[in-house]
Amino acid sequence: MTVIIDGSTGIAANTATQSIDLPQGTTAQRPASPANGAMRFNTTTNQTEVYSGTGWTTLSSQTITATYLIVAGGAGGGGGIGAGGGAGGLLTGSTVLTPASVYTVTVGAGGGGGTNSTKGTSGNNSSITGLTTVVGGGGGANGQSGANVTGLSGGSGGGGYNGGAGGSATSGQGYAGGTSSVSYLTGAGGGSSAIGNNGSGSTSGAGGAGTSSSITGSAVNYAGGGGGGAYGPQPATAGAGGTGGGGGGTSTDTTGTAGTANTGGGGGGGGYTSSGANGGAGGSGVVIISLPTFQYTGTTSGSPTVTTSGSNTIMTFTSSGSYTA
Repeated sequence: MTVIIDGSTGIAANTATQSIDLPQGTTAQRPASPANGAMRFNTTTNQTEVYSGTGWTTLSSQTITATYLIVAGGAGGGGGIGAGGGAGGLLTGSTVLTPASVYTVTVGAGGGGGTNSTKGTSGNNSSITGLTTVVGGGGGANGQSGANVTGLSGGSGGGGYNGGAGGSATSGQGYAGGTSSVSYLTGAGGGSSAIGNNGSGSTSGAGGAGTSSSITGSAVNYAGGGGGGAYGPQPATAGAGGTGGGGGGTSTDTTGTAGTANTGGGGGGGGYTSSGANGGAGGSGVVIISLPTFQYTGTTSGSPTVTTSGSNTIMTFTSSGSYTA
């Protein structure tokens, strides 16, 4: 191997690999007075950059393709024989990041469970700068107030009660909630891959199924709908939560099960009581970004969990923050 080095510039010409090795250094180590056209590899941003005469710019040909999973907050289940809350919307895909650009990440919180006279509260939206906003799940209906028997719309819809319709879903992000035509059963919240089930026979609806993703390197289910609560003395059985963090409903004088945190699962519907059995709270959302490790800059805010899988680095945001490409 023959290497020719110019000690004054740090450029190394490697004749064995037919390549030129550029000077390398951090952003802080940039030359104080660079010449126009000066070129170097920035080890802080993992980008080749050139001095334009007024500032350092990266080479536009260095594209960064990242994959992502965005899950919004799940909704709370309704209270007082309440229906299941809808799962947070879910969106997955790939996008091209622009070097040196800041991408703001918003992680939606889960909605609160309803009381003996209120619907569950819808979940909050999640997003990444430049991509479609993912909508929080719709709150589940209430079984003690005639004005609140319809589920709320969202990423996935909340369940309905006693003929009230299940909430509708956002296209491409989730499914509608289920319903029931009788006064002792409720519908379930929709999930990201299936509708919430209707109350039928003597059992309230089970939450709609969520979606399995292996973006972190291991398969994890996200965005399952909440199960419907029931009037136990009928007798009646509450619905189970959907796979992907959906909370189960209850048929007794107890609060519905909360959706699992950072899955966007919907909360389960509350059971029967004269004083008020609340619905379970919705699970918070999550935003996950995966990109090639050699292009990962390490510049983040919001303290995401950073892991590796194969040749990729994965950032898991459980609270809002940012990434600088």
